[in-house]
Amino acid sequence: MNINRKIVHALIVISILFLSLIIYLTYFELFTKDKVIASSYNRRQFETEEKTLRGSIQDRNGTVLASSALEKEQQVRKYPYGPLYSHVIGYNSKIYGKSLLEAKYNDFLLGLNQISMVFGLRDKLSGNMKTGNNLQLTLDHKLQDKASKLLAGRKGAIVAIQPKTGEILAMVSEPDFDPNDQKLVKNWGKMVESKDAPFLSRAAQGLYNPGSTFKILISAAAVEKGMADRLFEDKGITVIDGKKFSNFNGEAHGKINLKTALAFSSNTVFSQVGVELGEGTLRDMAGRVGIGKDIGFDIPVSESIFPYSSMSKTDMASVGIGQGKMMVTPLHMAMIAAGVANEGQMMKPILVSKITTNDGRTIRNQKPSELYNMMSKETAAAVKEMMQEVVEKGTGRNAAIKGVKVAGKTGTAENEFTGREKNREHAWFVAFAPADKPQIAVAVVLEYSGSTGGSIAAPIARDLIAAWVKQ
Repeated sequence: MNINRKIVHALIVISILFLSLIIYLTYFELFTKDKVIASSYNRRQFETEEKTLRGSIQDRNGTVLASSALEKEQQVRKYPYGPLYSHVIGYNSKIYGKSLLEAKYNDFLLGLNQISMVFGLRDKLSGNMKTGNNLQLTLDHKLQDKASKLLAGRKGAIVAIQPKTGEILAMVSEPDFDPNDQKLVKNWGKMVESKDAPFLSRAAQGLYNPGSTFKILISAAAVEKGMADRLFEDKGITVIDGKKFSNFNGEAHGKINLKTALAFSSNTVFSQVGVELGEGTLRDMAGRVGIGKDIGFDIPVSESIFPYSSMSKTDMASVGIGQGKMMVTPLHMAMIAAGVANEGQMMKPILVSKITTNDGRTIRNQKPSELYNMMSKETAAAVKEMMQEVVEKGTGRNAAIKGVKVAGKTGTAENEFTGREKNREHAWFVAFAPADKPQIAVAVVLEYSGSTGGSIAAPIARDLIAAWVKQ
């Protein structure tokens, strides 16, 4: 009897140990594996890379943006355009590890599969150098280069998207860095300590108040509530619960409708509209466009935030003009503009369109898919018309392109310096064109620009859009 009891106890212990092992392996596979594989301390990774020529990364037209070559029997990763794609492709270094696409798609670039990862079968094969898979991006090299030249070293970001597919056409952030190994090693210490954060992808990870660009969504909510034809009294300043909300330079526009209010970016009107819409509607609209949610992307992206547990009237008024505690990424604002362009449907952003083997076989093909239904077609059409008015007659006239209908919205956003220093606001502009058949949507943000979105960011968007639609 005692022997049977001991056998049962032993079986229970063995079962618990076996179950613990299964749980650990499952947890490792789902949550830890990628970090271990990508770790710069993973010696197995180095051994694998020594026997595999890392695959190339190309733009949508086949221009090579990253490749590997053998030099003195050592594999060298080359980035022919230096810093231009540093915040998209990242770097691949034996010393510092990997980042961005180089990290995310490491297994594919090395041509690994699950069996070889676990059992190391590749190591037992012939000693000949293997070749990994190639990535084809949605980026257009000419447009990326144009965006970089337009940003011209100023701190900020530019994102361009194809509205109907969600494909990223250009994504540039400044400051940037040169990911080629010699430059990376030489500048690493200085870059890590820099207050300018050159490793930060401002396009995907930078969080900013959206400023008046958020009035696009406030306008959509107002249209849904039947406010499109209402006349508002714009005296240049309004007071809500003791807090003043004023237009740029205190300019008064008199009795105006919602379209004119958006065209001239009336803070007095939109602060009141924000209060009238109320907390529920504002929160609902933020949720509909994915603020506070993980949008999913090929490189790390910060979640835009709407951090209100409850809202006072001044909170609602601030959100109405795109200020307050709310923060968004340039990528997200480009997606919102693209969603309006695409009849209210926001598409999932795509950066890697295809993965192919060295002999040209496609092993993964990313198809367009809807991410959020932001608003109805009718509401999107109404907002599109208002955004055209912004460019034709309002604050966005510097974005006008002869022969092309452009829809846009300016923004000048507060930040940590507001109230302490003058002329340090962020300058925004979002747009899409042609308005009647959109091919491209753009978001531009310039940090601490000392100017307005209409004067400094709109011309950048204009030139980038013109380069795409007139090619």
